[in-house]
Amino acid sequence: MPSLSQLIDLPWMRTLLGVLAVLALAWLAGELCRRLLLRLVCGVARRTAWHWDDALLQHGAFGWLARLASPLALSYGIALVPGVPAAVEAAVAKAMLALVVLCVVMALNAALSAAEDVFRQTTVGQQRPIKGAVQLTKLGLYLVGALVVIAAVTGKQVGLLLSGLGAMSAVLMLIFKDTILGFVAGVQLSSNDLLRVGDWIEMPQLNADGDVIDIALHTIKVRNWDKTVTSIPSWRLMSEPYKNWRGMQESGGRRIKRALHIDAASVHFLDEAQIARLARLRLLADYLPTKTRDLAQWNQTLGEAATLPANRRRLTNLGTFRAYVQAYLDGHPRIHRGLSCIVRQLDGGAQGVPLELYCFTATTAWAEYEGIQADIFEHLFALLPEFGLALYQQPSGQDVRAALASPARARALAGA
Repeated sequence: MPSLSQLIDLPWMRTLLGVLAVLALAWLAGELCRRLLLRLVCGVARRTAWHWDDALLQHGAFGWLARLASPLALSYGIALVPGVPAAVEAAVAKAMLALVVLCVVMALNAALSAAEDVFRQTTVGQQRPIKGAVQLTKLGLYLVGALVVIAAVTGKQVGLLLSGLGAMSAVLMLIFKDTILGFVAGVQLSSNDLLRVGDWIEMPQLNADGDVIDIALHTIKVRNWDKTVTSIPSWRLMSEPYKNWRGMQESGGRRIKRALHIDAASVHFLDEAQIARLARLRLLADYLPTKTRDLAQWNQTLGEAATLPANRRRLTNLGTFRAYVQAYLDGHPRIHRGLSCIVRQLDGGAQGVPLELYCFTATTAWAEYEGIQADIFEHLFALLPEFGLALYQQPSGQDVRAALASPARARALAGA
C-alpha cells in the first residue's frame, strides 16, 4: 500500500488537492468578503443620516458585490492547479465569468431599485414616479447581461449577436409591444404630469374608481373604493378617456351640484300676510324689505296700469325661497368661500321646476362631504312648506290608496 507521501506525489492526487484548495479558498474569500463588507456597510449606515446607503443595503446591492469574490477567486485559482486540462480550465473560466456578470447585473438591479426608493421619498418623486423608466432600464440591463454571457460561453462577438437581433427586430417588436407602448405612455404621463401615485381616478369602462397605488412599466394599479384592485395597461390611459380628481383635491373644495324639483302647481305670488311671516326669517331680513321697496318703485312707474295685478311685479314664493337658499349657502360655515356658489333655476319639465344648488364644500373628505350635502338638503326639504312650496314626485302606491280612500271617492262608490 503506497504511503501518504507517495499518494501526494501522484499527478491526479495533486490535481484533486489543488481543486479542493481552490474551492476552499473561493468559499473562504466569499465568506470573508461578505461578512467584512456587510459589517462595514451596516456600521456606516447606522452612523450616517443618508438614505441611499440604507436603501442599497435593504435591496441587497452589497450582498451581490460580496458574492463576486468566490467566482473571481475560482476563476484565477483554477489556472494555478497543476494537471487541469485546458478545456476544463476554459469551461470553468466561462462559467465563472457568467457568475460574475450575473452578480454585477443583480447588483446594478438592486442599485436601481434603491435609487427609485430614494427618489420616491422626495417631493418631485412623489409627483413624478420613475418606476416605469427603472423597469425599462432593468430590462435593458438583463438583455445586455444575457448577451455578454452568451458571447462568453459561445466565444462569439457581441456585435454578431446584435446583428442577429437586428434581423429579428420585427419579432422583437411584436414580443415587446406592450413594453414599448407602456414605456411611451409612462413618459407621456410623467412629462405632462397627468398621473401620480395617490390620485383618485375614474375609468368606468374598466370598472376602475379609486386611488392609484402603483405606476409601473406595463400596468397601473388602482385600489377601488370597495377595496378591490384594478390593473390598467399603461397605454390605455393615453388612448382612452379617464377622470382625475386631483384638481378637486388640490382646490380644497368638492362640488355640490344637485337640484330640488319643485312642483310647478305650488308656485304662486306672495300676499301681504305671507310676506310679513317670511320677513321674520333671519336670512330674509335684508332681502324682503329691499326687494319690496324695489318692486314698489318699479310699479309706481306704471301709473294707472298698476291697478291691474297682472301688470305689477310681485314677489313669488319660489323666488323668495331661491333668495333664502342663496343666503343660507353664503352663510354656511362648511361651504367654500373662494369657489362658485350659485342657486339657479333650470328648465322646467315633466319632473317639475328644478332649483339647482351649485357650490363647493370646504372639505374634500368623502364622508364629510356627504354629511354636509345631506344636512343642507334635509334642511331645505323640511323648509319648503314654510314658503308654500312642494317637492315634485311621481305618485306612489300610498298616494293612490289615499286618493281611493278619500270621502268623495267613498261617497261616489256608495252612490253607485
